[in-house]
Amino acid sequence: MRIAEALAFSKRLEDISDSPRLDTEIFLCHALEKPSSYLMTWPEKELTSAQIERFTACLQRRQNGEPVAYILGTQAFWTLDLEVTTDTLIPRADTEVLVEVALNLFPENTPLRIADLGTGTGAIALALASERPAWEVWGCDRIDAAVDLAKRNQARLGLPDVNFVQGSWLAPLGGRFDMIVSNPPYIDQHDEHLKQGDVRFEPLSALVAAENGLSDIMHIINTAPDYLLKGGWLLFEHGYQQAAAVRKLFCDSGYEQVNTYQDYAGNDRVSLGCWNRL
Repeated sequence: MRIAEALAFSKRLEDISDSPRLDTEIFLCHALEKPSSYLMTWPEKELTSAQIERFTACLQRRQNGEPVAYILGTQAFWTLDLEVTTDTLIPRADTEVLVEVALNLFPENTPLRIADLGTGTGAIALALASERPAWEVWGCDRIDAAVDLAKRNQARLGLPDVNFVQGSWLAPLGGRFDMIVSNPPYIDQHDEHLKQGDVRFEPLSALVAAENGLSDIMHIINTAPDYLLKGGWLLFEHGYQQAAAVRKLFCDSGYEQVNTYQDYAGNDRVSLGCWNRL
């Protein structure tokens, strides 16, 4: 099998993927251990039997609907390359908006104490730490395997000053923080999207929340004042249709400067509020 012939296998993914050609190129690069430019430069290059086996195994898993990130075991996020497993959500580009908003809330060289709740792969915590070495960053997750994964990513990326702990939301954290960020479960259990695409393979516990997807957000909004410094910020990623409800929860609980930011597709994605009381 030549590279050009292997790329033609993208037709097998047309009913599964929104990007069949790209997926096929990614799997082929993975099998060859070469950059994408190699595929265009050497289309007549013959694959070895081991490379064919590796490529077709990836292709078959994708045909079964499995996400590319789980097949490869890695996912790009921000400027980082993260290990991913089925114990956590796959980091997505929309979540980078949460990182951007958080970074812009304070002057660059200000030393701060930050918490990332439900850290999963550690994506948000590690992205913030990579941009702000002066920040003391904590990440927590109730799933032991997720904490272990975040620590492995931390070690791979050489960011030793991030602290990952196990526990539910704010419970394992001590002291007060200048900022708390979270990408919590926010999908309603009856949402039809849970039966579609990549999310079918991701852990439901990281996706679904009661009260129309708002129960975890409500819990954090109500408990965060005990962990925020005066003038501290609380930020959430949420569903595109939840912004008004999340802003109301913030306002009803006494937060100020409540606002919503859009993702790269123009959808409401991140809401935040400032706690100005003690």
